[in-house]
Amino acid sequence: MFTVGTSKLKNRTEKVNSKQEIEIPLQRRDCLVNLEGRKSATMKGIIGKKLGMTSIYGPDGRQIAVTIIEAGPNVVTQVKTEATDGYNSLQLAFGEKKEKNTPKANLQHFAKANTTPKQVVKEFRNYFEEKALGETITTDIFSEGEVVDVVGITKGKGFQGVVKRHGFSGVGEATHGQHDRGRAPGSIGASSTPSRVLKGMRMAGHMGTERVKMKGLKIVKIFAEKNYILVSGSVPGHIGSIVFIQK
Repeated sequence: MFTVGTSKLKNRTEKVNSKQEIEIPLQRRDCLVNLEGRKSATMKGIIGKKLGMTSIYGPDGRQIAVTIIEAGPNVVTQVKTEATDGYNSLQLAFGEKKEKNTPKANLQHFAKANTTPKQVVKEFRNYFEEKALGETITTDIFSEGEVVDVVGITKGKGFQGVVKRHGFSGVGEATHGQHDRGRAPGSIGASSTPSRVLKGMRMAGHMGTERVKMKGLKIVKIFAEKNYILVSGSVPGHIGSIVFIQK
């Protein structure tokens, strides 16, 4: 047994496993991590497709820029439990896919859920409510005014230079012997010391196509009959790209 902290308050003992115990002050007991049965917060989410941006007027007459997302319907294609898989999660599928372009293993997987082949499959851990295999999830799980996070893949920009990629301002000015140096990266390191390019040096290279999560977006409007969710602000990705709405 060993003690964490030096508080003079009355300590209590928490059993972490069969081999050791930790004695922790009452004021620090919220920091204790139970290694045997740690519980995570529940999550709700849905797979959608970005349709574009527009603007609507709020109740106060202010114009709000929104992104239109076609959210669902999603089909539950697999249910994982702690007893069989070691954790709880739901596997959701979205978007239609041609049967001839679907591997046979995936065809059997979707057949178990009694659904057609799908384009995108995403797993959500610790889903906020229990669902059975083959059930459908729609925009009903969200409500207007709710704050969510949206995950998407940014637009690909290809190979870009340092001015566009990192915001460099170029080398020097146009006079004093400068020739076609306006967008050059400049020096990338010293010569004899350290005789190498340091890691993390900002240089030209591939830009975009990164996974980005936009946090704290408000659901402004829901059109349940069309499966549309309008969230405030912009969402990463091009029109038609797949996004994940989660909370």
